[in-house]
Amino acid sequence: MSIGEVLAQLRVEFPDTTISKLRFLEAEGLVEPERSPSGYRKYSWADVDRLRFVLAAQRDQYLPLRVIREQLLERDTAAAAPPQRPALVAVGPDGAVPGRTDSEPVPVDERLGRAELIARTGIEESTLAELERLGVLGSGASGWYDGDAVIIARAVAGLATYGLEPRHLRGFRSAADREVGLFAQLVAPLARQKDPAARARADELARELASLSQQLHAALVRVGLRSALGG
Repeated sequence: MSIGEVLAQLRVEFPDTTISKLRFLEAEGLVEPERSPSGYRKYSWADVDRLRFVLAAQRDQYLPLRVIREQLLERDTAAAAPPQRPALVAVGPDGAVPGRTDSEPVPVDERLGRAELIARTGIEESTLAELERLGVLGSGASGWYDGDAVIIARAVAGLATYGLEPRHLRGFRSAADREVGLFAQLVAPLARQKDPAARARADELARELASLSQQLHAALVRVGLRSALGG
């Protein structure tokens, strides 16, 4: 397929995809289409599947290309390995797997109403109202809650089981705002450019900064807890 035909295939599921984005992913080594004698890109169905994997990981999990590249390598390695017998897992009477948590990725562009958000995350209505008052979570100008709101609500609901209340989480919002202000200074110059490739690089930089920030935060918390517990 030509790059235009690939774009038509992908835009059904990823409407924001552009030719510049496909060229950017090629330049980053995520896909390597063949070239015709005249130099035109020729994509296979395997290339399209690979691009679909990359775009879904960016959209649904907001993963940076560094992480996606590692996942692709693992996927390629698994595909080349000989098949193994499936492991048997004990299942409860309701079909649940003991010890397995709900880690299904949530698309960032998902749209949920208030009642659906509460039903899906298990958060209390009063807790949601307090989170919105404190600015920890919100529906935005559209009135809909997105995938990040689902992640926040699930985390808050989990912390609530340990006795943490919304008022205890105000510091998380303040810390996040400080990081946003710092990272925006790095991303804004690229985002302001009219070149679509620059916009793609800005999106990738934002994902990479968010990923590194999460790693740093988790490590600092682990170090602090070990120190507090005398480890």
